[in-house]
Amino acid sequence: MIRIPKEVVERIGRHGEETYPEECCGIVLGQMNDDYQLIEEIVGLDNEQKENRGRRFFVTPKQYLQAERMALERKLDLLGFYHSHPDHPAAPSEFDREHALPWFIYVVVSIAQGKSKDTTAWLLSEGRDRFVQKELVIEEEVDSK
Repeated sequence: MIRIPKEVVERIGRHGEETYPEECCGIVLGQMNDDYQLIEEIVGLDNEQKENRGRRFFVTPKQYLQAERMALERKLDLLGFYHSHPDHPAAPSEFDREHALPWFIYVVVSIAQGKSKDTTAWLLSEGRDRFVQKELVIEEEVDSK
């Protein structure tokens, strides 16, 4: 299970609306424990994809290193990434699967005609052959205990 504050889901949606019709992207920070992962914070990134930005996003190695530093500075875990799917479902694409890593959460928000809709969370299988949808519990207020 993945827990996320409603306010964070709304921020992801707003980022997707602001970049529409292109994909937005960012990092997901929080805490991992045996029972669940708690998303506490997101940080928007510039989509560094050069072509087809309406269907693709790219995080550079430099952005990835900055994300790891941010997590350390904030005493949080780098849990994964989020991105939007303009006018497409909130499910990872084949391109997403080919570029994903098995241990990260991938939060996907669908942006329909410029408005955020569904938000989902996914993990890549260890065999890297498919994504597995994770339960995303959206909470008014999150208690990290």
